[in-house]
Amino acid sequence: MSVAAKAVKAVAAETQSDVKTGYLEVLNRIERLHRHLLDVIKDELDRKGQRDVNSVQALLLFNIGDAEMTAGELRTRGHYLGSNVSYNLKKLVEAGYIHHARSEMDRRSVRVSLTETGRSVAHMVQELFDRHTLSIEKVGEFSVEEFADINASLQRLERFWSDQIRFRL
Repeated sequence: MSVAAKAVKAVAAETQSDVKTGYLEVLNRIERLHRHLLDVIKDELDRKGQRDVNSVQALLLFNIGDAEMTAGELRTRGHYLGSNVSYNLKKLVEAGYIHHARSEMDRRSVRVSLTETGRSVAHMVQELFDRHTLSIEKVGEFSVEEFADINASLQRLERFWSDQIRFRL
């Protein structure tokens, strides 16, 4: 093998190593960020004395919002895993945060919507996020352009992962 070929191979290996390092760091950061988001929501629930719902359930209520949907639709929208959403929906129904009723169209399917109590928790989370949007530019030093770049990058990563599943790459 020529010296030039060896050099090209070494550069390719170093680049692959750099990509791997960056990719693994992103994976780790995404996991940590999600856990931190849940901690921030839990802290807000604690401050407001809302102790009968956990942060995952509060985020679920926020994501349902004013809509009426099925557990399958929540999964399809990418918010939750099947067993996770089913368990939490059951608990939220039992606690009075969610109405559930059999779908008129498909009797096998259950449609869920928020009760007044559920709406109040969803509103609490909305207010938390609203407060964040008022200070994140100054305190977090984020610009609109940076959020656009972050969202574009995460969207490309999401598309990459979806293609891995869809096309079995």
